[in-house]
Amino acid sequence: MKIRLNFIFIFILVIMVTLLARVYFLSIKSNTYYEELSKQNYISRINKMPIRGIIEDRKGRKLAVNEMGFSILIKPHLRSYKRKQQLIDATDFINKHFPKLKQKKLIKNYRKKDSPYNHDFVKVVDYIPYDEFFSKYTLFASQDNIKVESAVKRFYPYNKTASHIIGYVGKASKLDILKNKLSSYNGIIGKNGLEKYYNQKLQGEMGYKDVKVNALNKEIEVLNVKEPSSNNDIKISLDIELQKFIQENFKEKGGAVIVMNAKTGELLSAASFPEFDNNIFARGISVKEWDIMRNDFNHPFTNKLINGLYPPGSIIKMGVGLSFLENGIEENYTVNDSGFIKIGNRNFRCWKHGGHGIVGFRKAIRESCDDFFYKGSLRIGINKISTTLDQFGFGQLTGIDQVNEFVGVNPNKQWKQRRYKQPWYVGETVITSIGQGNMLVTPMQMARYTAYLATGKIPKPYFNEENYEEPKELNFPKKHLDIMRKGMYDVTHHKKGTATHYIKSKVEIAGKTGTAQVVSIPQTEKVRMKESELKYYQRSHAWLTTYGPYKNPQYVVTALVEHGGHGGSAAGGMVSKIYDKLYELGYIKDPK
Repeated sequence: MKIRLNFIFIFILVIMVTLLARVYFLSIKSNTYYEELSKQNYISRINKMPIRGIIEDRKGRKLAVNEMGFSILIKPHLRSYKRKQQLIDATDFINKHFPKLKQKKLIKNYRKKDSPYNHDFVKVVDYIPYDEFFSKYTLFASQDNIKVESAVKRFYPYNKTASHIIGYVGKASKLDILKNKLSSYNGIIGKNGLEKYYNQKLQGEMGYKDVKVNALNKEIEVLNVKEPSSNNDIKISLDIELQKFIQENFKEKGGAVIVMNAKTGELLSAASFPEFDNNIFARGISVKEWDIMRNDFNHPFTNKLINGLYPPGSIIKMGVGLSFLENGIEENYTVNDSGFIKIGNRNFRCWKHGGHGIVGFRKAIRESCDDFFYKGSLRIGINKISTTLDQFGFGQLTGIDQVNEFVGVNPNKQWKQRRYKQPWYVGETVITSIGQGNMLVTPMQMARYTAYLATGKIPKPYFNEENYEEPKELNFPKKHLDIMRKGMYDVTHHKKGTATHYIKSKVEIAGKTGTAQVVSIPQTEKVRMKESELKYYQRSHAWLTTYGPYKNPQYVVTALVEHGGHGGSAAGGMVSKIYDKLYELGYIKDPK
């Protein structure tokens, strides 16, 4: 009996405690929740959008700006049968004053965005220029069903110049909005180039204003204000005058040119050709414009500076030469070049029919003797060559402040086994030693490598100083580097140098030419076939990479001319003009 009473007592106690706890929660704890909910009913937050930052060149010239204008919005919930006429009247009014804005398209835009759950005005026109709209502002402001808001549009004053580097903005996709909340409010986001890489900085931080409103949504009191960020601009190292000069002097269909500070990696100019006008993306590209650019065999959309992959050809020979020296080949090593080397049943020819005779390191660079590198590569093997080239950053990202950079290919035995499940052949070693075969590089990698040859330190390329890193030292002896440098000096000064006849500059420069085959030419025909005899898109790419002044290296100029044939003839004149322009602009003080 006593046990039953105790059980009943405990049961009643539990019920009482539960009821008291519930009363406490409803009267005390949930009060905070409902108080916050109540605040939402009478406190309205108005977002304040930041203005996208301006991009300026090193001298403050504006490369990407915002043009002021207006957008047009229509009152929500006008799709119903009773209100349909109001929608027709509103769109007819817009069309009357701006005939280019077709009424059917305005209605279509409205219906796409309007919904029973949306209580904000619906944007049907994103942007009309300020000068075009301002005289009609009062007329539009007097319309009950129409609302006008200020709007901005991205504008690129230099049009095609530096288009790949600057990039462009476009409408934010659903995926963009998931990753970047602010883009859901302003509707745009950086899509390419610096606009995308520095989008977070350029778009800034959103502000807001909290206001107390009554039941009619009328503002009563401002409670809190946070201004949007205003310091959203970026300044880059590009000199737009130099960039435009290079654009005017690049006469070929496709390619790339880079002007880099050899000691720091700072980029004064970087151009990918052909270029395109970024403004067509900012205003919205038409189907016709898109098709023309998409079907262009010269690939204007590709940023060839970092996304163009090319065989390096003979400009890789200094790196391969350093690998020979690093792996035990003597400094006085020579070969007798008779014009070819036979491996198995195949002849690997030197570019010069009949050969170069006795060749050492300096002459091999000066006259670009293939046979020297064939025979040296057979002594040390592909893996050691690949390990050396890895130190120069081939097969790796340079880290430049651009998006979607390619790494290229620095091949070796393990790479081929992973990629193709096949063994490496000796013939592949010799063709890799002269920059052919599976090896692929970007022009930016080649410019950085040239900077190392000039200074003994390998820099990280950059446009904005926030991306600067201290250049890295490598462990190659100075005496070995000096052998390569003397060979590069001879390329542009010795009577038998491969670029001597094409380099005419006030600045004393050193360099290396390269011819990178696009298609394989049968060995039986290589002697008689010339680049001029090949169809344009089968011609070799032409490289010329240089540094100067020779005694006090300050700048690297690397040029790639697609299907240009010989590097010296295709790029020598242009590169000479670039160095003279650097001298004229004061970047190079002493040309010697």
